[in-house]
Amino acid sequence: MRTFLNVVWLILSGLWMALGYLVAGVLCCILIITIPFGIACFRIAVYALWPFGYRAVERGGGASLASGVGNVIWLVVAGIWLTIGHITAGIAFCATIIGIPFGIAHFKMVPISLMPLGREIVPTTARDAYPGYRW
Repeated sequence: MRTFLNVVWLILSGLWMALGYLVAGVLCCILIITIPFGIACFRIAVYALWPFGYRAVERGGGASLASGVGNVIWLVVAGIWLTIGHITAGIAFCATIIGIPFGIAHFKMVPISLMPLGREIVPTTARDAYPGYRW
């Protein structure tokens, strides 16, 4: 089911979102000082291509001061606009019953589009998906 959702996601919005993040990443890497933002854009681009079965988590040990300052700069420059785009697309997808999983995927991307530094994308395991189940 995950693969099916990812393929439909790729066709409906994943490819366009990933291309946008890739262009932003290349632009950030051209400007030397914004390379950490470019690397974050590349991570988010991969996540935007194939979001089902993955989730964004904070890195262990907490975020450093540099990540915090970088996230504030990211929030002002690009984060708020990306978040508005994800929320708008999420609401539009949730307007249809079939689009609800894709709307939820857009809402799932809001935290990493707001503050990408100090986060990483990890696979979702069955234990995470069913926390009340006794293994």
